[in-house]
Amino acid sequence: MRILLVASSFNSLTQRVLVELRDRGHTVPVEVTPDGAAVREAVARHTPDLVVAPMLKAVVPRDVWTAHRCLIVHPGPVGDRGPSSLDHAIHDGVAEWGVTVLQADEEMDAGDVWASETFRVPEVGKSDLYRNELSDAAVAAVLLAVERVSAGATPRPQTGEIRARPALRQEERRISWDEDATVTVLRTLRAADSQPGVPDRLLGAEWFLHGGHAEDGLRGRPGALLATRAGAVCRATVDGAVWIPEVRARTGPGRPRACKLPATVALAGRLPELPELPAPADPAPGRRTWSDIRYHERGPVGVLSFAFPGGAMSTDQCRRLLDAYETARGRPTSVLVLGGQRDFFSNGIHLNVIEAAPDPAAESWANINAMNDLVEAVLTTTDRLVVSAIGGNAAAGGVMLALAADEVWCRSGAVLNPHYRRMGLYGSEYWTRTLPGKVGEALAARLTEDARPVSAAASLDMGLVDRVVDCGPGEFAAEVTRLALRLASRGGLQSRIAAKKAEHERRESVAPLAVHREQELSRMRSIFDDPTASYHARRRAFVRKEAPRAPIPNGPGAGAGGSADC
Repeated sequence: MRILLVASSFNSLTQRVLVELRDRGHTVPVEVTPDGAAVREAVARHTPDLVVAPMLKAVVPRDVWTAHRCLIVHPGPVGDRGPSSLDHAIHDGVAEWGVTVLQADEEMDAGDVWASETFRVPEVGKSDLYRNELSDAAVAAVLLAVERVSAGATPRPQTGEIRARPALRQEERRISWDEDATVTVLRTLRAADSQPGVPDRLLGAEWFLHGGHAEDGLRGRPGALLATRAGAVCRATVDGAVWIPEVRARTGPGRPRACKLPATVALAGRLPELPELPAPADPAPGRRTWSDIRYHERGPVGVLSFAFPGGAMSTDQCRRLLDAYETARGRPTSVLVLGGQRDFFSNGIHLNVIEAAPDPAAESWANINAMNDLVEAVLTTTDRLVVSAIGGNAAAGGVMLALAADEVWCRSGAVLNPHYRRMGLYGSEYWTRTLPGKVGEALAARLTEDARPVSAAASLDMGLVDRVVDCGPGEFAAEVTRLALRLASRGGLQSRIAAKKAEHERRESVAPLAVHREQELSRMRSIFDDPTASYHARRRAFVRKEAPRAPIPNGPGAGAGGSADC
């Protein structure tokens, strides 16, 4: 079928639905539509057999849904209605939630039901839940709905309890630090982690707080700041504390939107003197704390996991991960897993930190070099096998970081964007060596020029990844560890490591890594240092949620360092 996707943004769910439908042979154009009139124009232009809206804030005009079958993906179970469905679910602490594919109708979310799926709600932030459990359920429901439409079936009316709830207002999201327990604070933070953030007054100014993680080992006066760690601040609740990784300044009407930044960066100049607490190397069983980088071993397998908000990796985060990687390389393991957690693997350089820097060009240069240093360390590891374990989406330099490993394992629900073009960048991270090495010169050129997302299954077919791990997001870490232990126990492992070392030395004698790095960075430097380069306008538009001044090739989307979900 010819299925038109209409969406308010080219976000993770839109991309996931796109690649899954294309994998099944459908023709799937995509239109980002700011309002109903744009929906009408898109439908007239494409004359589709079916319209699907994975994430649409605009109302589909009556003349469109009466003339064309239009399916709306609602992030709630049958009977749920309203624009803040997932926010309410997390805020209320539900254990199970759902997603429903509805036929567009006069009343929002009230149309007949084509398909629905349920999913469990783990204790994670809204955007993580949206990209993973909800995305898996939404894809299953969309594919079932499309199958039913193709078969000539009819939808069923909504029956049972109808629960219509208004948008969750910012006033309802505020935390009462003098009264709220940690569980309440965490639900409030997680229900707004990516968008819109929790409004709060801190250190004499207004802010939005983004993300939250429990801390059992620290106590203090409720609301007080207790410590810092890796850019996050720890703040006391009435019965414990929470780590807040990111903060965004509240700006007034008519002023540009501030960048969401690591909390200590955003609060710089206001923070009192606080201890910088390293993460405990071996937390006690049941101890809750937060760290964006962790390492553990299971026999011959080391697992170096990392989880940076939005998948973006700043200069500091790259350097800290490199330090952790070098430490892990000093351990007596034969297989080293890089990643292995749920949600984002990496999206490359940190566009928000770059945009907020006094000299964005200089920070771009520092950030890309720090990414290159990390990737080079992986590429030059010749005394063990390295496995990249992609538990969630990855893009741009994050994909190239993964490709530096000997094997790339990917969760079945992940979407990869192996390109930089939509952010106006040539790219680095040794992609000119690793990407053609995985998929060949012709396909590498097509991937980077077309700048399209690809599914895990398609990535496996083209050789971009070596294994697809078919499991839920919550099971990925354990499954990757199990598979890595099996890899480490295979006969001939040391012979494979020796062959790897010999091949690395041979390639260095023919086309050294330093040559790839120099050629890539010379192209990147010319972009960073050119104030008229489209990269600067696209970066600014992406992080400040503005319309881009420079047209983006092949449609919307970002190629590095951020996400815009929920």
